[in-house]
Amino acid sequence: MTSPNQRAASSRWAPALAGAAAGALALAASELVAGLVGAPSLVVSVGALAIDFQPPGAKDIVVSLFGTNDKAALIVFITMLAIALAAVAGILAARRFSLGAAVFVVFGAVAAGAAARSPLIDPVLAVVNAAIAVVTGLVTLRFLLHRLTVRPNVPVSPPSGETPGFEPQAASAEWTRRRFLIASAGTIGVAAVAGGIGRGLIDAQHVEGVVSTSSLPKPLMAVAPLAPDQVLTTPGLTPLVVPNDAFYRIDTALLVPRVDVATWQLKVTGMVDHPLTFTYDELLTMPLYEQYVTISCVSNRVGENLVGNALWTGVRLKDVLEAAGVQQGASQVVGRSVDGFTAGFPTSWAMAPEREAMIAVGMNREPLPAKHGFPARLIVPGLYGYVSATKWLSEIELTTREAVDGYWVPLGWAKDAPILTQSRIDLPRAGAGIAPGPVDVAGVAWAPDRGVAGVEVRIDDGPWQQARITRPISKATWVQWTFPWTAAGSGRHGIEVRATDDTGDVQTDEVSDPAPDGARGHHRIFVDVG
Repeated sequence: MTSPNQRAASSRWAPALAGAAAGALALAASELVAGLVGAPSLVVSVGALAIDFQPPGAKDIVVSLFGTNDKAALIVFITMLAIALAAVAGILAARRFSLGAAVFVVFGAVAAGAAARSPLIDPVLAVVNAAIAVVTGLVTLRFLLHRLTVRPNVPVSPPSGETPGFEPQAASAEWTRRRFLIASAGTIGVAAVAGGIGRGLIDAQHVEGVVSTSSLPKPLMAVAPLAPDQVLTTPGLTPLVVPNDAFYRIDTALLVPRVDVATWQLKVTGMVDHPLTFTYDELLTMPLYEQYVTISCVSNRVGENLVGNALWTGVRLKDVLEAAGVQQGASQVVGRSVDGFTAGFPTSWAMAPEREAMIAVGMNREPLPAKHGFPARLIVPGLYGYVSATKWLSEIELTTREAVDGYWVPLGWAKDAPILTQSRIDLPRAGAGIAPGPVDVAGVAWAPDRGVAGVEVRIDDGPWQQARITRPISKATWVQWTFPWTAAGSGRHGIEVRATDDTGDVQTDEVSDPAPDGARGHHRIFVDVG
């Protein structure tokens, strides 16, 4: 018959808790070391590996679920997965410690290998941090499992003339359980504090805002101030120019790369007659110009907000390519980031006279914020960002369309990716309850770099009616639109919008997912009148 002490020692929940607590402390140790010495965090390393080897379609699903919180969601998922694996390791270790230890070692090795793949990571630091985390986890696991050891009260033979009894220092099952729970809770508490400190230090190292101490020189060609007929200031309507801190961010970097502008260089390589290299200061001394450009993420679903318009300052890409001397047959421009990300687009698109692709160094008249690509990024009007808008730019390579597929193309996304004509309703909000009477229906519409010619709205299934649009800044930007509606008839009403671009093409009502080349369909919302 199994004694209560034996049952307490052999139950699965306790070894699982020991493993989970040890795993949490191992991750926390990794975060703390990463924050103190700039080593790669285990969680971030495994997360980056997951991004690089994600199956086709995963990006669309994750972005549709979490939007710009996709990275935070991935970090949480990897953390929970690691702790779950550590719990399994605890169960295995209770039977045979080497089995549980193997789980910790394998996870650490995978994380170290993943970190070492990055051009921004010192592989020695990657291995050292992984080793520290694994050792911390294993020592903690052995310590906690030892706390589960129960020694039954063993009768002892008393000296001659004394009453028989039990060994006085023998632990009871209840005390063993309590001792284990206290040790586990303490371990988890230490992990929370250490991990929080480490994460805070990491975040401080990877600043997302403006990090440049240089001010942008006055552009050679500055844009004219916006006229009153180009801007609507209706409360709740997306601003015509989105502030930097509100501008969407979608990329593959779990942490904003730290770029030392003193040593950073931008190289122009490949099929060119004269390879070029620029420092940051050299870029700033070149003729700069400004332009408003609306950019969009291909994962933006109809009616969502992974799109924005900003005033970009930079160097004409045409000027740089002409100085380098593009060779015949160089049909693709490939941008490479400091972290190895690639995006490619046709050379003909960059050189076309009707648009101005640029190496941007400024955003809304500030140096590029770190999270938006400092020190330089590509802005290419009319193309989705995944094929064009390389952030943290380190190289521009001239090559052929066949020679290189950008990062997202092998994952099932289209190689050619012009931004589709789209429109969105900002006001009223979907599901809003509104009173009968006049209602401002308003939103934004975009078709870079063709331009927006008009926007139409219809209520329920009635006729399409023209909305008023702001005077476009350029063909590369979105417009705001407004439509006066007199809400009548209580109950639910549908509001639908569509745009027409300057070529005469009307936004399609055929619905498609974002993959492989952008979402299609009309934005339609429902409101309740009464």
